[in-house]
Amino acid sequence: MRFSHLHYVPCLQWKQGEYQALWQLSPKTRGVLTPLIEVPGVGYDFENARKAKTIDEHLAPFAKRVHEKWGRLPCFVDLNLISPNERLTRGVHPVRFVFEQLQERQCPAVPVTGIDRDDAYQQEIRSIVTRKESGICLRIGIEQAARGSFKRELDSLVSRLDVTRETCDMIMDLRAPNFIPLGGFAKAIQSLVTSFPHLHDWRSFTLLGTSFPKTMTGIRKGGEVVPRHEWMLYKTLIAGFKGTELRLPTFGDYTISHPGGPELDWRVVKPPATIRYTIPDGWYIVKGENVRDYGFKQYHELSRLVLASRHYCGPSASWGDAYIQMCADKNARTGNLSTWRQVGANHHVERIIRDIASFYASSSAP
Repeated sequence: MRFSHLHYVPCLQWKQGEYQALWQLSPKTRGVLTPLIEVPGVGYDFENARKAKTIDEHLAPFAKRVHEKWGRLPCFVDLNLISPNERLTRGVHPVRFVFEQLQERQCPAVPVTGIDRDDAYQQEIRSIVTRKESGICLRIGIEQAARGSFKRELDSLVSRLDVTRETCDMIMDLRAPNFIPLGGFAKAIQSLVTSFPHLHDWRSFTLLGTSFPKTMTGIRKGGEVVPRHEWMLYKTLIAGFKGTELRLPTFGDYTISHPGGPELDWRVVKPPATIRYTIPDGWYIVKGENVRDYGFKQYHELSRLVLASRHYCGPSASWGDAYIQMCADKNARTGNLSTWRQVGANHHVERIIRDIASFYASSSAP
């Protein structure tokens, strides 16, 4: 789908907290973002030493929930977290099943692929392109973009999928790199963007990445600010493009998550209560005790800590901000971990939309 650098692409694993966060966004915000939705992996039942569900059971509600929570708005859908060997009953490939279900509900989802996906995956993507006119999204890793053979591999894939560059959205995915030193890293990424093959031809061009911590282990109890290096990098890159004819990339991130989170054994893990609150150049992370031993009532106090900080935006800023206010006043339930992922992600997306608009309206942007 065609959009400019004023747009936003949040990457979200399609779990309850995340899709509820999207559902609670304001109508205005929904119109200026396109989510990159990752279908989560099947998961593992540690107690019984087997998969948590069959692939059929796992994928059955996906399209219905996309339609319920995102409606018929455009989105990217990526099945990269599903094992390449998975097949549904009668041998149906997960990619085919998901996109047939989405098409039945008239959801304008764009399929995502990349250079290193297996042959069966690529064949299903090509079949989708043949059946519908959505185009595709190519998700390219930073290591792939730096390869000497990258242009040849990219051109070969576009030809193989029988698409044109004008019908391809491009996402350059940094994932969670080492951003430090920021100046040197920005120069390296600027070089990759500058030399990116056919930069101006792609339907859209997004730079995606995050510096969110992989775990909360290193975060001290109380409140701590963690830098959002991906946003600082983006602003540095755009400032560097000032006065050039280069295409300005769209900003994308992983909201309040790390893309490499481990599969947890919930029988033994003791996750802490946290509120992940996005601020201009960072996250204000408020951390309490583990919820298994100390419960969720501690979220009343954690919410009060957010309100007492200089970072709180007020209850009208987002659904998530209003919930924090109500929880601090004990007018809302403390919920569970998914509730607070919903609160944090909803605030984050609304915040980023405002930040992008403010940045490009300022004198520091081209």
